[in-house]
Amino acid sequence: MSTLTERTRTDAARKTPARRRSRVDRLPYLLLLPCLVVIGVLLLWPLGQVVTMSFFRLDNVRQLRGDREWPFVGLANYPQILGDPFFRTVLRNTVLFAAANVLLTMVLGTLVGLLLHRLGRKMATFVAGCVMLAWATPALTGTIVWKWIFDDTSGLVTWAFNALPDGLSQALFGRTDWSGYGWFNSPLLFFAILTLVVVWHSFPFIAVSVLAGLKSVPSELHEAARVDGAGPWTVFWKITFPLLRPVFGILVVLSTIWDFKVFTQQFVLAGGTQDRPTFMLAIYSYAEAFSPPPRYGVGSAIAVILTLILLLVTGLYVRMVLRQEDES
Repeated sequence: MSTLTERTRTDAARKTPARRRSRVDRLPYLLLLPCLVVIGVLLLWPLGQVVTMSFFRLDNVRQLRGDREWPFVGLANYPQILGDPFFRTVLRNTVLFAAANVLLTMVLGTLVGLLLHRLGRKMATFVAGCVMLAWATPALTGTIVWKWIFDDTSGLVTWAFNALPDGLSQALFGRTDWSGYGWFNSPLLFFAILTLVVVWHSFPFIAVSVLAGLKSVPSELHEAARVDGAGPWTVFWKITFPLLRPVFGILVVLSTIWDFKVFTQQFVLAGGTQDRPTFMLAIYSYAEAFSPPPRYGVGSAIAVILTLILLLVTGLYVRMVLRQEDES
């Protein structure tokens, strides 16, 4: 009898740690469950709705309210979009705009980050605070200010060009009176101003991220390189950039995603969806869905295509990171 009791106690003692380990293994998932529920409600469910709508012909608000049935068209919306020559124009505008903005944002943000790293603590704090004002300003508010700056009658840029000597203005630009000049009428000039607005709003995040990465680089490496006679350019490309390559990779991917999705700035500067030659994918999706006559299914299909492009960019980056880890 005593032997049986001891065996029972031994078996119970063995099972107890296993049960505890099982509970400990499940604990992280239980703690993440509220966050996963929020993500599912706020992100996955709307995304699923957009994907579902892209398979139907929706051209009436009553259909969205459930008063009318949704005619199922399958994948018909996608060939309709991909075969449209205007879609190729929009895609070209989006890719070129994103490439230019990512390049300019990364260059300017990196330069500002290097500057902040070389400044003293008090001056760096002051400059970083001033720079972060652009990042903290809502996109809508900042764009309205920039639109006023380029206003054709009372804008700061119009005033500055009118202040130029008539001879210099005529020689450089072929005109002397800039009142009433439409800064947003030319597609090329519109994209230049839009690029200025987006880069102004985006580079502070890059600068602060690069500064945080620079703080992790041992100062002894830079000092040894300078002792060996290396200049600032060589120090950056031979030491700083290789050590911060993962940081730059993440920043490039994030900037690409943000610049592909630019909507607020373009909508405000263009004054709506009338300027079709300057369309990019985000505002193109909105215009197809909500401009009369509305085509919610087609607009949803464009949004899905944009999402797939961004997922492809993110997937390529993740694959590149995993390959670098395997090689190291």
